[in-house]
Amino acid sequence: MTIPSPLITLLLGMGLVLAGLWIGQNVSLLPVDASANAPVYDDLFRVLFSIGTILFLGIVGLLVYSLVRFRRRAGELGDGVAIEGNLPLEIVWTAIPAIVVLFVGIYSYDIYERMGGMVPLHDHGAMHAAAVQAAAMTAGDDPGEGPTPVMNVVEGPSSERIWGGIANAGMAEGASLTPPLAVDVTAMQFAFLFHYPDGDFISGELHVPVGRPVELRMKANDVIHAFWVPQFRLKQDVIPGQPTLLSFTATRPGSYPIVCAELCGPYHGGMRSTVVVHEDDDFEAWLTKNRPAPVTVSAAQAAPFA
Repeated sequence: MTIPSPLITLLLGMGLVLAGLWIGQNVSLLPVDASANAPVYDDLFRVLFSIGTILFLGIVGLLVYSLVRFRRRAGELGDGVAIEGNLPLEIVWTAIPAIVVLFVGIYSYDIYERMGGMVPLHDHGAMHAAAVQAAAMTAGDDPGEGPTPVMNVVEGPSSERIWGGIANAGMAEGASLTPPLAVDVTAMQFAFLFHYPDGDFISGELHVPVGRPVELRMKANDVIHAFWVPQFRLKQDVIPGQPTLLSFTATRPGSYPIVCAELCGPYHGGMRSTVVVHEDDDFEAWLTKNRPAPVTVSAAQAAPFA
């Protein structure tokens, strides 16, 4: 009994799709996720990785099969069979990529919108208003009543704004009322400096508490830099003359690299720092340790006049 070619093609196609989906869902190429917006980005990455795997296996498999099946055998000196065209095949190989591209575009736009990508990058008022409204809607409250909830506006890869509270994490059980930790970030050749207004001191590392919104107010002193934490799925350009607001919520204690992802000069490769995510008690202890000692009246009077 001869199995029809269309049935073989259908079975091979189904096997290829299942194999690509399994690989996309079970093979991880990303670093550990350590922020509230990471699961949303990872969902999109898994979809794109599955599609890429299906295309890779299908194209390479077809090429290998063609090399073996249609190779020139010993003694064959003539040309191959002349094929004028195959309309059904041309329709299939045009329609399938078109459907895949359309799906990826719609799905990516949906993710981008959920991440807050349609909010202007420097329109902090619009960011805050949208955050309040989204938080109130998620919590089932009237946006005009009660205290102002805090949402996480997170910059993701390719400069998407990611609203961590909307995206699968952060607001499911009600709006978070925790005030964000404000940190002033200065990017310069070739270092990041972190100024903590709560304590008025500067650190060469970024220290944040786990589970609390963090608001980075970033500026560049010289050229364009980029603030990138791969484990947070967070990257944002820092442009001279354009202060940028970048927020996130860390979810996993540990130390993670901060990398400048924008070529900023001859020592660009060495422009690195670290973000340390503490438990609440450890973070408060770190803040207390680094706060300047209060200046007493007697000490101020004893100091020489400058």
